[in-house]
Amino acid sequence: MIITSIDIYRFSIPMEPFTIATGTMDHAQNVFIRVHTDKGFYGVGECSAFPMIVGETQDTCLAMAKDFAKLWKGQDALDVPARMQQLHDAAAGNTTIKSAFDMALYDIAAKYAGLPLYKFLRGKRRVVESDITIGIGAPRQMAMKGVAFKRTGANILKVKLGKGAETDVERIKQIREAVGPEMKIRVDANQGWSFDEAVFALQAISKYDIEFCEQPMRTWYDDRLPELMKLSPVKIMADESVYNHHDARKQINSGSCHYINIKMAKSGGILEAKKIHDVAAEKGIPCMMGGMLESRIALSSKLHFVYASPNIHFYDMDTCMLGHLTDPCVGGVTYEGYKLNISNEPGIGADADEVFLKGCEKFTVA
Repeated sequence: MIITSIDIYRFSIPMEPFTIATGTMDHAQNVFIRVHTDKGFYGVGECSAFPMIVGETQDTCLAMAKDFAKLWKGQDALDVPARMQQLHDAAAGNTTIKSAFDMALYDIAAKYAGLPLYKFLRGKRRVVESDITIGIGAPRQMAMKGVAFKRTGANILKVKLGKGAETDVERIKQIREAVGPEMKIRVDANQGWSFDEAVFALQAISKYDIEFCEQPMRTWYDDRLPELMKLSPVKIMADESVYNHHDARKQINSGSCHYINIKMAKSGGILEAKKIHDVAAEKGIPCMMGGMLESRIALSSKLHFVYASPNIHFYDMDTCMLGHLTDPCVGGVTYEGYKLNISNEPGIGADADEVFLKGCEKFTVA
């Protein structure tokens, strides 16, 4: 099956401001692509640039997408490893935009097989309940946000920390007191703490029944994670420290994490995400499915991947619930409260709304 052309869209989604330790986003800097084939159908891909984490912006993703599209014209769409290797050979990094291209190929392959993606990946359905994230703010404000989420039926809170260790402890104290003992609370420092701050904060918040802490320190302190693991009563999840399966192997072998967060924007898509999953599974390290600020299009591909990935035990799949002011997706994932589901349409089962696309800047490589 030959790739004939690729459409690339600046897929900006307005949203309420969302703050983490490394910055604030007021719109989702996404890119949407359609990879067309000579068999009369196309595959869709979406990625969400988060520059303060991955280092890519919407503009860099668009620039690389045009270069990548030229490489793929006339190539076999069904040879996913070969197509992705072309992109890796052309440019290191750029995992965010690569994940959109990867997603489009898997959409094509599953559609060609006449299967929903999770069945193409030999997966099966299971209950998937997402957490819901509280961005950084004043302790009282965050506590009230937790109460509001509890009233909507949320059972799991993910709390962003990393701006002042002492204040972070107060944030968790007030949230736990406000929501009570039943709700699960997990935290994410987004690399915001120094080693000493991480030791202090993790020891102090442990009494509030914290499920785990994501990425407590900057990645350049990865060599101190084994020491932190010994001092922390709270389990540690690697996020920014793991982009690919080699990172996963190093983190696991050095005793640097209890869990790993898999994100398509870090791994470059399903192909590499599966390798991370398998390395972790072999070593008995459970994983989480995470994300940036994707719409329900990319979220749909992630749910399919979860169904096919038994070592994913935690679900941080609330990205399009974090203040998106419009929904640019047709079909795809549906929510029942905080539980996710999807139809058995072939492929990913999601696409962009044509009305929304009319307002997006478009580039075509043909």
